[in-house]
Amino acid sequence: MGARKEHELTDHQVDAVVIGAGPGGYHAAIRLGQLGKKVLCVDRDEVGGVCLNWGCIPTKALLHVGEIARHIRGAPELGLNPGELRIDRERIAKFKTDVVNANVNGVKTLFKGNNVEFLYGQASFKSPTEIALKTKGGEDRITAKHVVIATGSAPVDVKAWPRDGTTIINSDDAVKLESTPKELLVIGGGVIGLEFATIYTRLGAKVLVIEALPQILTGTDVEVSKALGRILKKQGVEIMLSTTVGKLEKDGKVVKATFKGEGTGGKDETRTFEMVLVAVGRRPVTDGLNLAAAGLSTDDKGFISVDQQMRTKVGNIFAIGDVTGAPLLAHRAMKQGVVAAEVISGSRSAAFDPIAIPNCIYTDPEVATVGLSEEEAKAKGYDVRIGKFPLAASGRARTMNESDGLIKLVGDAKTDVLLGMHIVAPQAESMIGEGVIALEMGATLEDIGLSVHPHPTLTESIMEAAEAAHGKAIHILNPKPKTPAAV
Repeated sequence: MGARKEHELTDHQVDAVVIGAGPGGYHAAIRLGQLGKKVLCVDRDEVGGVCLNWGCIPTKALLHVGEIARHIRGAPELGLNPGELRIDRERIAKFKTDVVNANVNGVKTLFKGNNVEFLYGQASFKSPTEIALKTKGGEDRITAKHVVIATGSAPVDVKAWPRDGTTIINSDDAVKLESTPKELLVIGGGVIGLEFATIYTRLGAKVLVIEALPQILTGTDVEVSKALGRILKKQGVEIMLSTTVGKLEKDGKVVKATFKGEGTGGKDETRTFEMVLVAVGRRPVTDGLNLAAAGLSTDDKGFISVDQQMRTKVGNIFAIGDVTGAPLLAHRAMKQGVVAAEVISGSRSAAFDPIAIPNCIYTDPEVATVGLSEEEAKAKGYDVRIGKFPLAASGRARTMNESDGLIKLVGDAKTDVLLGMHIVAPQAESMIGEGVIALEMGATLEDIGLSVHPHPTLTESIMEAAEAAHGKAIHILNPKPKTPAAV
């Protein structure tokens, strides 16, 4: 990632300082620079934050490697015989690191091109407009007309399961890929847990995922969650739901884990693992900021409250990204960063007010969702109309030898307006863009069904799902519609 440059201790007078150089922070800083502001961005770690260095980017690089490994193993089914697959962990780790470095250096280049000054250090408020920056060489002073807090989030550590970075690890450790365990226990069936379960399964580990709640990906459409669970089990990932972990006891180079619940028949069960990944969520990072000196505080979960213009209760201070609450997603932070920058630069219309925010889970196949699940829509009082299309009926999916998955649309039966789109399929992260646009534009299921989609593609499955909602899909036997199909 390059050596950090030392700098002379000095006083900085700027229009705006952005605390945090993750996706939200660097978007805010670059946009401020584009708008002609004198801007300083600071971070106690590396440019790019968690996303570029330990989260989104490196995990997707590893998931890509794993996907290729799966395709190689399945190549004989297609008439190809590549021979025995050999995993070179060190070269995989180098590929991941090269990807990270390219992205980090790209942001640094954008900083220079947009006149954004970057400094390493821990920022803390002295007042709403004064910040102390602790550096290796001492302490700099920053005076800023506006401040953007973009300090992100970090993995939740559980005191009962003390992290050592080798046998009991968190997601930051897991992405380093310093070793591939024979047996891996993943505590937590959320996005992070399932992505790493996918990575390590592809690299040859035997993986058990334990989730305390009744479904993986809690909050996701239940049918979609169950579909992914079935697919992961077919791939060799063991999943236990409604099961809790008790003790983790290190015994030399292994860990003995005790758990109990539905997955164990209600009895205590103990197994031995070479590695345990604790993936039970993330927490907002505000430690060291001295928020009180700026007149700020957090709620009981540690988040900072903001309005649609990303202002905190202190008029010149803004907050964006994970520190402002769920959903903790990089693309949410990015858009919020741009909004904050434009408001600081005088825009009265800039606001963060999306109809819906998409969420992508990069398992194999991927899961992508936007809008309301069937359960959420019913809870809000909607009479729902559902359209579903199984990937097994997709000609394009079959040409890819990828027939596990489905597309599910949730609509309002009274108005036919799309309420949510849910996809389990290869390339789901790209396909979901259609759902985002449809929701933002107020499209109906009929609109989606009438739109001509290219053939053969996976996206035409979205059209078929929309048609299925009205009993008019061609490539599946249609369920009986609630209202007669138009002739």
